Amino acid sequence: MPLVRKPSAPGPAAVAEGAGLAESLLRGTDEERWAAARNAFEVPDGLALLSEALSREHIPRVREAIFTALAKIGTPEAASAVLPHLRSDDAAQRTASLDALRAMPAAAGRHLPQLLRDPDQDVRLLACEIARGLAADDAGRELIALIEREQKANVCAAAVEVLAEIGTSSSLPALARCGARFPDDPFLAFAVKAAADRIGSR
Repeated sequence: MPLVRKPSAPGPAAVAEGAGLAESLLRGTDEERWAAARNAFEVPDGLALLSEALSREHIPRVREAIFTALAKIGTPEAASAVLPHLRSDDAAQRTASLDALRAMPAAAGRHLPQLLRDPDQDVRLLACEIARGLAADDAGRELIALIEREQKANVCAAAVEVLAEIGTSSSLPALARCGARFPDDPFLAFAVKAAADRIGSR
């Protein structure tokens, strides 16, 4: 007589599927929210659910799953849901949001110009890291424009570091002007020289 395999008991992931996903994601246990976040990118209203869940989630593991799901959706709207968390007071949350944006470079790149003009210097600094993963020509133009107007030496230094990797000879005049605006900052002077040398050697 053939053996009939009993259906396995539903695990957390199964609970998070179908009509109960929203309930699990927004009001479930930590484990249920984590499992629901891992599945939510596949459902039609997943972006809206993940955006709402991210705005209220306080458990790092669940937040990380939400960020990962948003990166898998990978649209400019998904990037928009992540952007506010670059301003978090929690360093881990800022890092997780930055990682999510770097995982969807095309979508994040749509927001780069506004991020590089953000009133918050910390956001501008993190935006330089987003630029690192974008097409060199587009990112280079935006970073050159940044160092031409930026008033904070540390933000300039972050942009210069990325330009050292992706910049071309067309960025050299802007690098020189940037260094000249901060004559008393030895670190920036070193970064500008290192970038110019590296670009010149290519």
